[in-house]
Amino acid sequence: MAPSRETLLKTWKHKVTLRGHLDALHGLTFHPAEPLLLSAAADHTLKLWNLHKTTPTKRCTALDLEPIYTFRAHSGAVLSLTMSSTGEQIFSGGVDGTIQSWNTPSLNTDPYDPYEPSIHRGALCGHSDAVWGLAYCAPHRRLLSCSADGTLRLWDASATAAAPALAVFNQRGELGVPGSVDVVGSEPDHMVTSFSTGHIGLFNLETQQLVLKMDSLSTSDTLCRINRVLSHPTLPITITAQEDRHIQFFDNNTGKLIHSMLAHLDAVTCLAVDPNGLYLLSGSHDCSVRLWTMETRTCLQEFSAHRRKFHESIHAVAFHPTQCYIASAGADALAKVFV
Repeated sequence: MAPSRETLLKTWKHKVTLRGHLDALHGLTFHPAEPLLLSAAADHTLKLWNLHKTTPTKRCTALDLEPIYTFRAHSGAVLSLTMSSTGEQIFSGGVDGTIQSWNTPSLNTDPYDPYEPSIHRGALCGHSDAVWGLAYCAPHRRLLSCSADGTLRLWDASATAAAPALAVFNQRGELGVPGSVDVVGSEPDHMVTSFSTGHIGLFNLETQQLVLKMDSLSTSDTLCRINRVLSHPTLPITITAQEDRHIQFFDNNTGKLIHSMLAHLDAVTCLAVDPNGLYLLSGSHDCSVRLWTMETRTCLQEFSAHRRKFHESIHAVAFHPTQCYIASAGADALAKVFV
């Protein structure tokens, strides 16, 4: 059962704080069906949390949690992660230019179990610089990646780790350096990508052609950086989180800007949309997470979730695909879960 309109209109409350990481968190993703959360951080690790294994703390009403598994293979900060639609596979991208592939451990894994070598499947190598973004394409079991080397790559997610990329996009860097990528919800054969030049590219994965180029409109004369690009799960709409504090909505058919709103007091860094496409979650360096209704694009609730560190605050937000959880991750090395 997907969460209904009534459950999402409720007031979300902070439930659990996840304190296992030693440095800033850059990515979060939920398991498609189980109460599992995966986090990626600058301490070179990913951690898996079972949200049912909470322990009350003496200090306050919130609960604390120990990770059930820690993934170690990256030689630098882990910047991006995604999970397959079945929840059986995990992919993580890092500063080291590799994409590591993993099998998801069991829900009842104990952190003190002996090391299980079968969990790490190996690395997908091809990028020569940091992997900023990953997206899983469910219908064809493909993986998309975008990197600071200027390219986007399409991988066979079920292949052996040593297999090369199936396709390379933007090889000459004509659109700029890609910073974020997502699979188009209404057209799974398409991907949408944001570039350092302020362009948004819509690509056909089969023909490898650029279908449409959209330009983010800056509120000032300078070029506006897009921190995150997101595709609406059911409508042909692309949503962008921008450095100039705005969130913008584009029509995938015409490439036109539908709506632009001043959403935060500082750069908008991350976005998530609930599986029904009714609500939008945004995070910002102003230390707040905001919940918006997609229908009227008004703010329903604001959470002050994370402390600022080195002028940065929130790096990732996520909705659980089937259960009533939302989560945020920040530069303060914490992840927070709301119910």
